[in-house]
Amino acid sequence: MGGGSAGISVAARLVRQNVADVAVIDPATTHYYQPLWTLVGGGRAPVEESARPQASVMPKGVTWIQQAAAEIDPDSREVTLDDGGVVGYDFLVVCPGIQLDWEKIKGLSPTLGRDGVSSNYLYELAPATWNFIRNTKSGTAVFGMPAGPIKCAGAPQKIAYLAADYWREQGVLHNIDVHLVLPTPGMFGVKEFSDVLVGVARRYGITVHFESEVTEVRSDVREVTVTDKKNDTTHTLPYTVMHLVPPQSAPDWIKKGPLADPNNPAGYVEIDKHTMQHTRYPNVFSLGDAGSSPNSKTGAAIRKQAPVVAENLVAAMAGRPLTASYGGYASCPLTTARRKMLLAEFDYTMKPTPSIPVINTIKERTDMWYLKRYGLPFLYWNLMLKGRA
Repeated sequence: MGGGSAGISVAARLVRQNVADVAVIDPATTHYYQPLWTLVGGGRAPVEESARPQASVMPKGVTWIQQAAAEIDPDSREVTLDDGGVVGYDFLVVCPGIQLDWEKIKGLSPTLGRDGVSSNYLYELAPATWNFIRNTKSGTAVFGMPAGPIKCAGAPQKIAYLAADYWREQGVLHNIDVHLVLPTPGMFGVKEFSDVLVGVARRYGITVHFESEVTEVRSDVREVTVTDKKNDTTHTLPYTVMHLVPPQSAPDWIKKGPLADPNNPAGYVEIDKHTMQHTRYPNVFSLGDAGSSPNSKTGAAIRKQAPVVAENLVAAMAGRPLTASYGGYASCPLTTARRKMLLAEFDYTMKPTPSIPVINTIKERTDMWYLKRYGLPFLYWNLMLKGRA
């Protein structure tokens, strides 16, 4: 249920294991490689390169049901579609992605894409981000991140560094007051990478507001309200250009359904964080952004989750114990300059878990930028979506 990177990857793996009668429920006609949108917003890649027809990535041999799911009844083992149709299942993999809750930042939606305000979290808006950045020569730039889990938690910082480095190249950075608003007490959840990012922010002269969020946009006066959650205070910042990331949660219909974790206000599907199996319905699995596993929500996490789900699903179908285990691996390729990247790899231990031998990835590297720009998209389209990596 869901034809994004998680759904396509698992479906491809099941087909490769000769599992019969696999269906993918998804209405999309276009498939997006979303990690490229940060580079689009930073003027380092064309947006068209991130999109391909959904039909081109759908695994051969699966049944593609081109409708949106609207409800799941795990007791009846049925998925109701948005056109009223009903699909029965023996086993279900739930991966509908994540919902962007734009309305939770007051005044944001009406100004998106105009008056200097953008977000790389939409295909249509990423080019606008770059347009605003390259036309800014002076003033105040605000980059904001919401509290709670979001897909690609490093994205709010990546675009700030890409913009600042561009303004440095253009000789105008000293004319721009750059602010980064973070809900966290530090730059990153893993100390080794956080220490590097502290230096990056200092290099560009970025003012970082910790444990704070942008809570209101007033486009008529080009001003935002920043709420300091730790001290329960607010202050305002002017903006000439601004990039905001919306709060995020499971899709509303998942939140309200029986598969949601009742103890999670964001409504994520309640699963065992290692086996990816639902804690109450053993014939249901979930992975990707909508799952409750406490990992960073990244494509790299999905790449490690997909083989675990496929292996455990095949075991469950055969009545065998579930032996595959996901250790919480995630990777955040943090672009710290227009030609440099910090590859942050970690797992549930919140310690660095580098996957590339020999080289030191706990530093900014030009070769890692080429991995981000060219290597990872190749891996995604040619190997991950085909169940080969």
